[in-house]
Amino acid sequence: MRAPALYTAAGSLLLTTLAAAPAGSAPAAPGAAELYGTTVAAARAESAGIRFGACPAVEDLPDGVQCGTVTVPLDYAHPDGKQIRLTVSRVRATHKDPHNSKRRVPRQGALVYNPGGPGASGMYFPLIGALPEWKGLAAAYDLVGYAPRGVGRSAPLSCKDPKQFFHAPTQAPTHPSESYKKERVAQAKAYARGCARRTGPALRHYTSLNNARDLDVLRAALGEPRLTFMGASYGTYFGALYATLFPSHVRRMVFDAAVNPDPEQVWYRNNLDQSAAFEDRWADFREWTARHDDVYGLGDTAEKVLLSYEKAAARLAAEPAGGTVGPGQLQGAFLSVGYYDDFWPHRAQALSAYLKGDPKPLIQQAGPHQEAAKEAENSNAVYTAVECNDASWPTDWKVWDRDNTRLARVAPFETWDNVWMNLPCAYWPTARQEPLDVRTGPAELPATLILAAERDAAAPYEGALELHRRLSGSVLVTERDAGTHGIAGGPNPCVNGYLDAYLLEGRLPVRRAACAPHPEPKPRAASPTETVGGKAATGGKTAPEGKAATEKKAAAPPAR
Repeated sequence: MRAPALYTAAGSLLLTTLAAAPAGSAPAAPGAAELYGTTVAAARAESAGIRFGACPAVEDLPDGVQCGTVTVPLDYAHPDGKQIRLTVSRVRATHKDPHNSKRRVPRQGALVYNPGGPGASGMYFPLIGALPEWKGLAAAYDLVGYAPRGVGRSAPLSCKDPKQFFHAPTQAPTHPSESYKKERVAQAKAYARGCARRTGPALRHYTSLNNARDLDVLRAALGEPRLTFMGASYGTYFGALYATLFPSHVRRMVFDAAVNPDPEQVWYRNNLDQSAAFEDRWADFREWTARHDDVYGLGDTAEKVLLSYEKAAARLAAEPAGGTVGPGQLQGAFLSVGYYDDFWPHRAQALSAYLKGDPKPLIQQAGPHQEAAKEAENSNAVYTAVECNDASWPTDWKVWDRDNTRLARVAPFETWDNVWMNLPCAYWPTARQEPLDVRTGPAELPATLILAAERDAAAPYEGALELHRRLSGSVLVTERDAGTHGIAGGPNPCVNGYLDAYLLEGRLPVRRAACAPHPEPKPRAASPTETVGGKAATGGKTAPEGKAATEKKAAAPPAR
């Protein structure tokens, strides 16, 4: 079986080192064993390919989507050890030019997508080709999604019984008492113990670096000599790791809503920055709602809208709506307005209706949905494991308390909810790794495209600037004065023009470009089918269940 060439000059050095090493000895360079293991696994995957066929019923995908699996090592340092299987989905290139029915579009290969998380599945991504904004790409590329390790049926992780995962109603104090903090610390410790107990020694292998290595094995299994990849949110982070580890295996890469890859930011400081950014985006929503006071009656200033929200939270604390929607569920539902302005009309209408005596829209949008508990718990477990394994976190609660008490004075909306989401990392039972220094030199990596909304709260704009500085030859396209988390294939034709020019023709601006913001949403009533926590959801974090679920979106990229 032929092994593919190693990917960098460091890889060539590794081969020399391996040849000179005594039989049975392990490579001495840091990461050398894993690099060799990736080479072995990729060669096997290239030989085996992926046997695509009908998707299992559990995937809930239509007949036009094909499914298969790719095998990867649990531990790349031991490529002959335990193997796990990742589920993969695909829709073949249509070859149909959306602008000229007589023209047959040549296939350019596979476009692999990851929607973020950690903990989100990309299995629904191939369905996106049916949307008008994506038909050009669907003509030229096989659209390929997959469930990363730990997600869905891909060696799934779990840290507690899903039946016990949803807690409702819950509180969401912006200035928690000492007794409340002690309660949440105890919950975080219990969750970390549950991850270790239910997963065992395998827990330490759920990391961003292994996600990047898995991506190279998937590339080989698809028969692609070089990877065309689009990552959104967290997908940009391990996409950047891939670009650093395997630059010569990159064909084209799109980083949509880029996470700050600075090792000093991963992940504790990134979450502090995120909490601060959400305060600004929360203000954007309240200002929009105030401009439509004639529709919602929540107040004609952002401050008055905040008072309406706080009035609802106080009322829910005294008497939860439907017995399940308390202040925690309210906060979880409204967190989604910081991610996607698509939610603004729905959330404003639900809040308005509740304060006028009709709780049904709020219960529908904010209430827990037990049928989605298994998926939500799995997403949360993967999110926790990957971020806790990826980097060092403060292990002293006093550090968390000090930093976030200070931050909550100016950014109360998400700060403490973000703490409770990540606090298991303070008590994590496995050894942490040091983050890779994402960086490529001139001409080492093909030109890549970074897309960013200037007011993105989940991935603050500084992250895009930092990634742009670190990836030589990258080009940044900014949507000005907008904050949607993930802008590829959305409602902005300017952004989509740059995306299509790059993926279809390899064309990019010289260094940077900017687009005017997409139109703000129009006020309207909530959709009767919108929910939080299941496949019908397109966002929303319920405390403490769902940051990963918030980021994943139902049908891969941000659905419009």
